[in-house]
Amino acid sequence: MGEDCFICNKHKGSIQTAGITIYEDEYVYVGHIDKNGQPNYLGHIMIDLKRHVPTLGDMTMDEAKVFGMTMTKVSKALLESEKAEHVYSLVSGNSVPHLHMHLIARYPGTPEQYWGPMEVYDWEDAPIGDNDKVVKLCNRLKAYLGENSYE
Repeated sequence: MGEDCFICNKHKGSIQTAGITIYEDEYVYVGHIDKNGQPNYLGHIMIDLKRHVPTLGDMTMDEAKVFGMTMTKVSKALLESEKAEHVYSLVSGNSVPHLHMHLIARYPGTPEQYWGPMEVYDWEDAPIGDNDKVVKLCNRLKAYLGENSYE
């Protein structure tokens, strides 16, 4: 665990981020993206592997199973609870070398020129909200995940 790793520090509780914990177990942490107190695109979710590793290929098989199942569950929650019409997913690792996946909702009515995981941010009518709206979205996703079993 790196002393200067943003994600490790988030998991230790030494920094505060937007919203609330949507889901957490021994392998993964799920929360909303943080924009340093600035308004957020609503529905940009992060799945962090708790163990400090840089890439998908560094996961153990147990971590990979949980990570993949969490991707599916959270994506379904965005589709069902938030009425997203599509969920983008990406792992970059360029800025923070700690494995985390972005899940980004695309909502109905998004013009095609704004389709894409980062392009949705450029749409002038994109759903943007302050931390109160982020917390409400997180609570809806958390409730959805708690009410729906996938076993």
